[in-house]
Amino acid sequence: MRRIGLLASLLILVALVGASAYPVYYKEQYYKLFHLHYIQYPDDSIENIYWLEQAKKADFCNPLYALATVVDPKHWERYRSLLQMHLDIKLIEQHRILGSKFDKRVAYFYNAPWKDQNLESLKTAELAYRAALDYWKETKELAANAMKSRFVDLEGAEFWIDEAARIESGELDYAQIIGADLDRVARVRAEFEKMDASTY
Repeated sequence: MRRIGLLASLLILVALVGASAYPVYYKEQYYKLFHLHYIQYPDDSIENIYWLEQAKKADFCNPLYALATVVDPKHWERYRSLLQMHLDIKLIEQHRILGSKFDKRVAYFYNAPWKDQNLESLKTAELAYRAALDYWKETKELAANAMKSRFVDLEGAEFWIDEAARIESGELDYAQIIGADLDRVARVRAEFEKMDASTY
């Protein structure tokens, strides 16, 4: 009976030790906590923004554990620019997703009774879009820096290299995309503000 009790205690101890979480210190570890949901609710976007912000602030891990193959200092420099740029792009995307959840897009006449709530929602959308725009300048600088060493083949980071090339060519321009978002918000806000008791 004592053996069973001792064995049970030992199993519980092993389970507790095995179930402990590992600490997160590095940029790459925080980036792995970022994830997309099938249906992205505002809380999901806010959680992703938190992890991506933590990743931006954290140190890079040892090149041995990088998310791409790093063999020399030139690879390491390009890797760091590309990962930091990719984090900025993901932050832009998450802020735009968050903004889209509050963006009314069209001021329907039958929404007049909820004019104040719609205006508040548009204000939240605008804040999210403006926050996304704040990352764009740094993103362009990092992309330009990464493309300076375009002949350094960084295996495992091909998608990030494509992002940098699209930014460099102007094919991917979040200033233009977010500018269109902000213009639409301003237009819809103006339509809601014109609504009065006779609208509905």
